[in-house]
Amino acid sequence: MIRFFDILLSGIGLLLISPLLMLIYIIIRCDSRGPGFYSQQRIGKDGIPFRLLKFRTMRIGSDKGRLITVGGRDTRITKVGYFLRKYKLDELPQLWNVLKGDMSLVGPRPEVEKYVRLYTPEQRVVLSIRPGITDHASITFSNENEILGQAEDPEQMYIEEIMPLKIEYNMKYINNPTLKEYFKIILVTFIKILKH
Repeated sequence: MIRFFDILLSGIGLLLISPLLMLIYIIIRCDSRGPGFYSQQRIGKDGIPFRLLKFRTMRIGSDKGRLITVGGRDTRITKVGYFLRKYKLDELPQLWNVLKGDMSLVGPRPEVEKYVRLYTPEQRVVLSIRPGITDHASITFSNENEILGQAEDPEQMYIEEIMPLKIEYNMKYINNPTLKEYFKIILVTFIKILKH
């Protein structure tokens, strides 16, 4: 039933916001050199890799260095990119990933392989369901970039502190993947973005 709502809501969403998607794409192309979209390999359900789609918020070649972004002090992010990230607009193209079946609207955020390799056997449970655009961890750590921006070693802090906590929050939905919880997380995410 959740897959049915993933297809229904992502399909309707893409149709309704297609003018906005086009506008954002044009603004990105005008703001900095490079394509409007950015794709990156992430690890999905059962450990299967897929290409996650986002609006490009960083300068070309920025992903060749570190993988973690650190909020206000990260000079790799474009002017338009800061705005898109603040309101999570850069994530909108992932509705296509949901429609294709790579992702769900609700589920653990998909990680890059580098960090998945660090999972303990217990933590690999997060790979048992489709990754999502939002879940309890995404809501709790909506200001993750700002937190990392204050760390002396952002990557170490992510690996040792934030990632394990996020997986704990992921388990709340994995252990209770009901329609009620699904819609509750979507609603809370919208409220969080509007308040932000």
